[in-house]
Amino acid sequence: MNRLAPYAAFIMRLAVGGVFLHHGIVKFHTGVAGVSDFFHSAGLPFATICAIAVIVVETVGAVCVILGIFTRFWALAMAIEMAVAAFVVLWPQGRVPELELLLLAGAVTLVALGDGPLSVGIRFKRTT
Repeated sequence: MNRLAPYAAFIMRLAVGGVFLHHGIVKFHTGVAGVSDFFHSAGLPFATICAIAVIVVETVGAVCVILGIFTRFWALAMAIEMAVAAFVVLWPQGRVPELELLLLAGAVTLVALGDGPLSVGIRFKRTT
C-alpha cells in the first residue's frame, strides 16, 4: 500500500457524494409528489415513502458522505438505492444502468473504506 492510499476514501466520498447531491437537489426541487409519481409509474410499491427516502439519502446522505459523517451508514443506504434502481427499475425496462452500477460500486467501496483520514467524522472517533 502506498502513502496516498488512505486518501482514496476522500476522493471517493467527493465523487459519489457529489453525484448523489446533484441528483438529490433535482429531486428536492421536483418535490415528493413528482418523484412519487415517477416511482409509481415505474411500479414501485409505497412510492411516496420511497420518494421521501430517496430525497433524504440523496441530499442529507450525500452531504454527510462528502463531509465524512456516518459515511458507512449513508453509503449503505446509497448502495441499496442504486441496487433497486438498477435491478428493479431500469433493467426490467430494458435500460442499461451504467451510472447506477458505477454509483453502486462507489457506495460499496465507501462502506468498506469508511470516512478516511480527511473527514469531519474522524474528529468524533476515539483514539485508543
